[in-house]
Amino acid sequence: MAGSRLQVNKPHKTRFASKSSRNVHKIPLKDKSKISKSERNVAKGAKAARLQRNKMMREQKRAAVLKEKRASSGSKSPPRVIVLFGLSASVNLNAIEEDILALLSGEGNNTVFPAVASVEYKLRATVLKAPHGDLLACMEMAKVADLIAFIASPASLCEDGTGHFIDSFGSQCLSIFRTLGLPSTVVLIRDLPDDLKKKNDLKKMCTSSLASEFPEDCEFYLADTKDELQKFMRLFKDQRLAVPHWRNQRPYLMSQKVDIVADDCSSGKCTLVLTGYIRARGLSVNQLVHVAGAGDFQLSKIDLLKDPCPLNARKGEDFMESDDTNIQVVHCFTPDPLKQESLLVENAPDPLAGEQTWPTEAEMAEADKIQKEKKQKKKRLPWGTSDYQAAWIVDDADADADADDGDSDEDGDEGMVLDDVESGFPVQKHKDDFELDDDQGSLFLRESDEETETDSVMMEGDNLTKEQIEEQIRKIKEEHSEDEEFPDEVDTPVDVPARKRFAKYRGVKSFRTSSWDPKESLPPEYARIFAFDNFTRTQKHVLARALDVEQDASDCIPVGSYTRIHIKEVPTGVASKLCMLAKIMPVISSGLLQHESKISVLHFSIRKHDTYDAPIKAKEELLFHVGFRQFLSRPIFSSDNINSDKHKMERFLHAGRFSIASIYAPISFPSLPLIALKSGVEDSLPVVAAVGSLKSIDPDRITLKKIILSGYPQRVSKKKATVRYMFHNPEDVRWFKPIEVWTKCGRRGRIKEPVGTHGAMKCVFNGVLQQHDTVCMSLYKRTYPKWPQYWFPLPSAYQN
Repeated sequence: MAGSRLQVNKPHKTRFASKSSRNVHKIPLKDKSKISKSERNVAKGAKAARLQRNKMMREQKRAAVLKEKRASSGSKSPPRVIVLFGLSASVNLNAIEEDILALLSGEGNNTVFPAVASVEYKLRATVLKAPHGDLLACMEMAKVADLIAFIASPASLCEDGTGHFIDSFGSQCLSIFRTLGLPSTVVLIRDLPDDLKKKNDLKKMCTSSLASEFPEDCEFYLADTKDELQKFMRLFKDQRLAVPHWRNQRPYLMSQKVDIVADDCSSGKCTLVLTGYIRARGLSVNQLVHVAGAGDFQLSKIDLLKDPCPLNARKGEDFMESDDTNIQVVHCFTPDPLKQESLLVENAPDPLAGEQTWPTEAEMAEADKIQKEKKQKKKRLPWGTSDYQAAWIVDDADADADADDGDSDEDGDEGMVLDDVESGFPVQKHKDDFELDDDQGSLFLRESDEETETDSVMMEGDNLTKEQIEEQIRKIKEEHSEDEEFPDEVDTPVDVPARKRFAKYRGVKSFRTSSWDPKESLPPEYARIFAFDNFTRTQKHVLARALDVEQDASDCIPVGSYTRIHIKEVPTGVASKLCMLAKIMPVISSGLLQHESKISVLHFSIRKHDTYDAPIKAKEELLFHVGFRQFLSRPIFSSDNINSDKHKMERFLHAGRFSIASIYAPISFPSLPLIALKSGVEDSLPVVAAVGSLKSIDPDRITLKKIILSGYPQRVSKKKATVRYMFHNPEDVRWFKPIEVWTKCGRRGRIKEPVGTHGAMKCVFNGVLQQHDTVCMSLYKRTYPKWPQYWFPLPSAYQN
């Protein structure tokens, strides 16, 4: 049996086959050689193309590196900016500045403004001293620095007695420089003793103490003698400078001279004239510029000037004499009215945009037809019923329609709608005389919303005494500590109905999955801002357009040119303030990309600074430094929920974690660093409150403010309980009946019915309730940033 089941294969019929039939499937040798040769040719061609492609990539990288090196250290490159920053107040910056300038200018040459041209080292440099204690000046200098030279001195060890080379202000500035993005850095050690052994010991101590504060490639140099400074300068001459990425995206000018030209045609306006070198990218005369602290403006013209301190003086060039006898104009660029970007800040809202359109004739005819049908339709009425009584009687068809459309509950009362799938919030009405519509919901007493609204605008300091200011600060600190201990919990007012007090709030079944329409019930400010259909695509097109504009030589000034830009329609008070600031810090003017003057909703990833201890409440006025730009804002804070399109609002910016700050501000394309400053009490200098970076631009981002109403069980019977003190009248209980309740011990339930006349209610839960438990209800409403009174700090100071 087993042998019959064995597999038997069919034998090959090769016994009667000829040689030709047996070799039919084989390829002839001559054809095989052709095929193999062609395959070798294809492989050889692919390899050659691959090698050629790799060679082209190497050449492109080499050309890019060579171009960058020539742009940073060539004869046409702008002078390098060296910022001297003392790590402690005891450091003498004047002495080291004189030594560096003497080394660069040489013995026989005089220092030429605005830079020093050194033939020996083949470079040009501008040396700036960061004033110790002036935070704003140090920040502005760090934004334009090509090299920050941190000066350390052993004298600081004896003065503060802590054994540190860096004091508190130096540590704060260093953390801010890290947020802005550190350029190339170096540490120069001064004031060392002449004894060689002590000198080496102090250098080792300084290096080991400060090495953790700086990047790994940061070098430490001795800088007491001329030979030591020469060693540093020789290395600095060949060093490849590293600058933050955000500085290379836009052209900027560090002004070395600020002038004002009065305008005859417009009163209160003038033309601000800034002179300096164009850096990073070419500047077009048709694009908008931002003057740090002053705002966004248009250009009237740009004068291309002869370089006052060239490395190699050229002969035989023709120049036009300007008004200043020491400066010669090479070329004058004027904007093209057809190409110049308009200074559009806000959108002009149409007050009739939200109005209902007038019905068409067909719709009116249909409405008349339906009305006639209703009149012709007869109702069966009881005998003796008057016309007035008949108007209150609803026939069966209307009753069925109302039953299908309306939401019915056990008691037949209408109440608050719970959001699950639909995001609308319809008008609610009650059996009593109290009615609520959209207008009344927003026009109810403003003071009733102040208990939970984070609208913390303090009164003017001139109208408050010192005791009143201290009382306000004490209240804010108490609210901050209470918010950390009991977040979102709110007491229901006794004298105001809860359905009136919380009219803008709604219930949400699931914070993560429930829908919320981002276009619903928007504030009037949203009619004035701009939004992008696809922000990523727009940013890509804007950057590509900036590259194309830079290639246009007819209206674009190349990098490294010494220019004089004329900024038109600047307020006279702001321009005079800039002239005063130019004596302390450099006035920076940066070019703007397309759309960057328009207002939108910006979102920043932000955290509280380690040195700031005071509470930061939402909607408090902060000064935002975003790259080269400065503007005032009143942000709201929220958590960053990656699992949902809704984000929970935070009343305070808490320390030790990142939050999202949303503000109305001019558009800026990421990525950009953020430094948030807060003004002190009684006109003191602003201090650093928070740091972060620009994350996105999205007006549709939903930030929900959450409040929790709490009540306490009065009588408990297993899964049922009577809860009191959440509401104070039965109408409020019926209004909030559709919303789910929960307890702090993890139970969930619903409101069954009101009990009595003082707001008590029966609740049913999904488990046994404990007597010591707390019953809570979560309510949400969407919040928006506050529109600032002024956009920029200098115009606001000038107006005040």
